[in-house]
Amino acid sequence: MRPNNTKTPKENSSHLPDSLLFPFELVSDDLIKVDALIREQAKSFDPGVQGYVSYVCDISGKRIRPALAILAGGATGEITNKHLEIGSVVELVHLATLIHDDIMDDAKIRREMPTVSAKWGPSLSVLLGDCLFARALELATKFEDPDVCRSVANAASAVCQGEILQTQRRFDLTLTREEYFHMIESKTGSLFAVSTELGARLSGASKEIQKQLYDFGMKVGTAYQIYDDCVDLIGKEESAGKTLGTDLTKGKLTLPVLNLIASGTKTQREKLNERLLLKEPIDVNTLAGIADYDGAIQRAVLTGKEILSQAKEHLVDLTDSSHQKGLIQITNYLETLFDDCKC
Repeated sequence: MRPNNTKTPKENSSHLPDSLLFPFELVSDDLIKVDALIREQAKSFDPGVQGYVSYVCDISGKRIRPALAILAGGATGEITNKHLEIGSVVELVHLATLIHDDIMDDAKIRREMPTVSAKWGPSLSVLLGDCLFARALELATKFEDPDVCRSVANAASAVCQGEILQTQRRFDLTLTREEYFHMIESKTGSLFAVSTELGARLSGASKEIQKQLYDFGMKVGTAYQIYDDCVDLIGKEESAGKTLGTDLTKGKLTLPVLNLIASGTKTQREKLNERLLLKEPIDVNTLAGIADYDGAIQRAVLTGKEILSQAKEHLVDLTDSSHQKGLIQITNYLETLFDDCKC
């Protein structure tokens, strides 16, 4: 049941963009070990379930959350096996959320492979996501510091609550920017934040530094979600490696759309509101008929880049080191992604 076209981080390293080579090469050996830990988790399940878990664990993304945990650990002290373990725990939570996201969005492709729900249906997929959530929390209890497990549980809860809030507010034109940011900080920022916070905690960093790195991760994750929201509108599936265009179809009001609504005339907003209330399909052509569509995307891009700039400010108290530079380089990489967002 294991796919034949998966690659380890080492095999993928030659395909990374130049702007990511430094931080990911810096932790590449550690990420290979994290990947092994993640794949090892399949063996903890019943033999009848192992194949499904292996399929999910073998989908090799960039592992950015484990990378952030390791980089934060190296930027504040010595990297140990505990950093690899917490990286695998957070990644399992992330994989569980991807399974559930794909069910809700009816997505067919994830990282150029069929999604779990497309392959085996939503019922099995829900249960598989639940299994990964439970396994991640079980692994988190093995840390001697109970606050580690508590932080992971809080982050997992925040992700689920953020998704609930976004689902609750679909097709709702009264959604404010503040509410949007609260949702994406919960559903995306929280896992980035717990990665960098616990990376520092496991290195024995002070509470102040842990907080700085938590805030850094939160801002990086928030910016990443804004980028993802822009790509869903204007990206190409062959480049993204996943199903796009689901946000509009499902009535998710992301930052570019909120910007668009704010720039429209009263008549245009009423027309859009009517289509949303009737849950009629809304595609890019529909949005292009509303004032300043290009500007709405670009304002979202500028917001994302501003948040990344703020994220870097949380690193100024760290000792200058290769791992600290790696954290900065990841923000630089995300900035280049925003630069490529063109209508």
